[in-house]
Amino acid sequence: MRAVMLSKAMVVGAYQRKAELLGAEPDIDLTVAVPPLWRDGGLVRRLERRHTHGYRLVETPILRPGDFHLHCYPRFGAVLDAARPALVHVDEEPYNLATFLALRAALGRGARTLFFTWQNLARRYPPPFAWFERFAYRRANGAIAGSRTAGEVLRGKGYAGPLWTIPQLGVDPDVFHPPVDARADGDAGLRIGYAGRLVAAKGVDVAVAAAAGLDPAVDWRLDIVGDGPEHAALAAQAAAAGVADRVRLRPWLASGDMPDFYRGLDVLVLPSRSTPSWIEQFGRVLIEAMACGVVCVGSDSGEIPHVIGEAGLVAAEGDVAAWRAALSRLAAAPGLRRDLAAAGRARVLARFTMARVAAETAAVYRAVVGRG
Repeated sequence: MRAVMLSKAMVVGAYQRKAELLGAEPDIDLTVAVPPLWRDGGLVRRLERRHTHGYRLVETPILRPGDFHLHCYPRFGAVLDAARPALVHVDEEPYNLATFLALRAALGRGARTLFFTWQNLARRYPPPFAWFERFAYRRANGAIAGSRTAGEVLRGKGYAGPLWTIPQLGVDPDVFHPPVDARADGDAGLRIGYAGRLVAAKGVDVAVAAAAGLDPAVDWRLDIVGDGPEHAALAAQAAAAGVADRVRLRPWLASGDMPDFYRGLDVLVLPSRSTPSWIEQFGRVLIEAMACGVVCVGSDSGEIPHVIGEAGLVAAEGDVAAWRAALSRLAAAPGLRRDLAAAGRARVLARFTMARVAAETAAVYRAVVGRG
């Protein structure tokens, strides 16, 4: 079967491993169309080419990169004409202009179609986005929801077609793995890390405040990787608390550098806080860190508790005292850290590998084109 995937997520080189695995399926001839770049807050993510074997990675122009609802791909029709797919997988939310235009182009060429959603809030959109959404619900031949909650929202909003629940991406456990030489339990210090956007909804200020209030006997460091409008405020917060020498803020890392970042940590934090228009949809950094043998502490926003399960700690969003208690508990118990790290790695191997995500996605492709 010839298939085309349209995905801005695939500008990230590590994520292209999913495409390699799909392309390795003997009955799937895959083309992945990606933009040359995507703007994410203050970050410009330019196309990386890291996993490119066994399928075609095609760069196609994008208009309004970074505009989540209104970006589009004016030459996507040419990609379809060259590939002549039986299936078009639009790796985008159903209410976006890009999805509407891509579905329309695919349907006009007789292809079966599939879209993806992470949306875990039952939001109602004004025109034209409501029109795009209804078009996708009526005309697409299938949908993938990244979480159970996202699937429930999709059904609640009126989508009645075939639906599968599969995370958008997994991790490659051969790349994201624990360090070869584990640090001895007696080694001093607690290495805490965060990776992601520096926006208020991510709650990084809570992690800074919690760490700053740890017992003075705890030798901790907080390494913050990312960028966004909260950067200056976080630096000022650390300085005001007298811990600027313990809090390091640095820019985004290339995807290939992330495994080493995780392996340098004892704890990864994801202190997201819910807003009226957003709750945490998954938290990919959690599964990457867990695969690397890092204990995760997450808030109770959205999907975070379901991703962590029993393999880490969950603290109430925005509750500095609860976060301080969680970090204190881990600082005082190297054995607990070791046990949770092992449980996290096992959880990823059982649920969140890229191989599993790719295999389940391949099964969806076969079902949508009538071969499953």
